[in-house]
Amino acid sequence: MENRQVIVVGGGLVGALTALLLAQKGEYIHLIENKDLISPLENSPFDLRVSAFSAQSKKLLELAGVWNLLPKNRLCAYQRLQTWEKGSEKLCFDSTEIGLDALGYIAENRWIQAVLWQSLKSCANVRFYEGREVRTLHNADSGVSVYLDNNQRIDAQLLIACDGAKSAVRGLLNIAITAWDYRQHCMLINIKTDAPEQNITWQEFRESGPCAFLPLADNNASLVWYHHPQKIKYLNSLSKVQLKKAIIEEFPVLPFAFSVQDNGSFPLTRRHAQRYYKGSCVLLGDAAHTIHPLAGQGVNLGFKDVQCLVELLENSSDLPIPVLLKRYEAKRKPANLLMQTTMDLFYKSSKCELDSLRLLRKGILHLAQNSGALKKQVMRYAMGL
Repeated sequence: MENRQVIVVGGGLVGALTALLLAQKGEYIHLIENKDLISPLENSPFDLRVSAFSAQSKKLLELAGVWNLLPKNRLCAYQRLQTWEKGSEKLCFDSTEIGLDALGYIAENRWIQAVLWQSLKSCANVRFYEGREVRTLHNADSGVSVYLDNNQRIDAQLLIACDGAKSAVRGLLNIAITAWDYRQHCMLINIKTDAPEQNITWQEFRESGPCAFLPLADNNASLVWYHHPQKIKYLNSLSKVQLKKAIIEEFPVLPFAFSVQDNGSFPLTRRHAQRYYKGSCVLLGDAAHTIHPLAGQGVNLGFKDVQCLVELLENSSDLPIPVLLKRYEAKRKPANLLMQTTMDLFYKSSKCELDSLRLLRKGILHLAQNSGALKKQVMRYAMGL
């Protein structure tokens, strides 16, 4: 693969991983990030922003050489996953059924970003533009030029936009999105328990929205509570003691004592870019698509975007950039749309209280739990295997 000048806008999980993998293959990277990265401390409280990383995402981080850089006391493997509707049979997944040690891993986003940046800082072919924003860009099939907020100009053969759901680059490219508001907010609550580290994650579907439990390292955990905006606003107004009382009264039963450490919330919005590339610019991760977080697939879809683009750039380097980007769109856009649509169906059907549909949901869960080889296939697909 010929060495190219590549601009990566956004140094979050997707952007930093893209930049590192391409730098390791010899590309010259210009990494633009509008915030200064602050490295977390190993003894700091757990951050609210955590993600469930699939086996495939773990392999990609191993390929980049950063997985083993994560502090062990910030990483939690889970072997079991359960999901159910109140009053229905539980659908249970266990990694031992497919001969693996874990279904996935829960880690703080900031720690993944920190170890990626740690490795990027050691790359001589990466130039950093921290605290800078793209103000204008000139985009053509032959290449791209960007102008930063300090009037600095950068020229490259390719620009990769990983600047999140409100992507400034997507706006500068005039790429339209299809979007709607789920009219629901998600509340994240970090708790400390009196129980040992858990190896299970679970989710209960309710008419008001799902409730989920994510294990964190040691005796920590994250609760995810979906509800209408007014309810979440009320919960946010409570003291930690009052919020604990609300959890005990309204959340699915937690089989241990706990204390509330931190909480926060955000609205749920679905977005999908109507195209993934234009000229010599391409969208990855949340810049191209956001998804309902009920299945924890957001970051994993973004990492699949990264893997697809990096492999195309490596294996088809003789092709013009726009041709490569068209192939990337053809591979990733249908796959992301399918996952978005699947999650939307789960979300909307779980909120419908028609007796006939409720019976159908319970029947599907029962069939899925007893489907044998099909259930194992679903597990492997969710893990990216």
